[in-house]
Amino acid sequence: MNHTKRTVLVTGANGQLGLSLQQQVAQLPDFPFRLVFLTSQNLNITQKQQVEQVFLLHKPFAVINCAAYTQVDKAESEPHLATLVNEQGAMLLATYCRQYEATLVQISSDFVFNGNANTPYTEEIPVSPIGIYAQTKANAETLTLQHSPSAVIVRTSWVYAPFGNNFVKTMLRLGAERPQLNVVFDQTGSPTYAPDLADALLQILLHRENLPKQVVFNYANTGIASWFDLATETIALAKLNCKVLPILTHQYPTAAKRPAYSVLDTHKIRTQLGLTIPYWRHSLQKCIRSLLV
Repeated sequence: MNHTKRTVLVTGANGQLGLSLQQQVAQLPDFPFRLVFLTSQNLNITQKQQVEQVFLLHKPFAVINCAAYTQVDKAESEPHLATLVNEQGAMLLATYCRQYEATLVQISSDFVFNGNANTPYTEEIPVSPIGIYAQTKANAETLTLQHSPSAVIVRTSWVYAPFGNNFVKTMLRLGAERPQLNVVFDQTGSPTYAPDLADALLQILLHRENLPKQVVFNYANTGIASWFDLATETIALAKLNCKVLPILTHQYPTAAKRPAYSVLDTHKIRTQLGLTIPYWRHSLQKCIRSLLV
């Protein structure tokens, strides 16, 4: 009965979140939507003609925009490209979502905040991005809400998965190669397992009719960690013979400044969708198990 299902387009299908969505929805044969996964080869979201053709073909009920420029440091030297993908891409999708009366689910980032807080950020706190990447993600939120009357912004943080490039996989690789690693301990956030985030996005689709036309949600795994905590736990779970040492941010200089504190308050999405969000250590265990099989 697949032909009766409403279509949801997923951009950036080869990324961590896109692949996680494919994995999670494959386990739900009765899921009432048909998800169409589009890689950058199938759909370049910065190309108006391509976006127009895809919408005309599929007439979607919703679009989950997982396509993004995510190279935080490189964005400092490639501002045009970061702006093109993150801002122009989001605006084009939002414009066509309005035309087709479709919902745009726009994935955003903890980087929209400057990191000067010491309590978790709620959705209502004004954004204050630092750096090019952060600015493009904040602008993408604004453009999405301006151009699409039916839009869901989902801010997340520190995403990792069994596939793609991410901090956890880097720690596993380096931990197997080196006797010692230096990892920043004065930046704190909430590591987020992409399959958990994917599950939340599927719940948003299921509850769409009961949500406000425009809504902003925070989603991250529960609990707080530093990069040092995450590295230490990763190395321990994988039983690697590697020592992890804590260092300060200034001892590991990067092109883009990172928020020192970027913990997201998830009360709103938990209550509105009735979600139970897993603790970050439990999800990390799942990820490591799947990688070590």
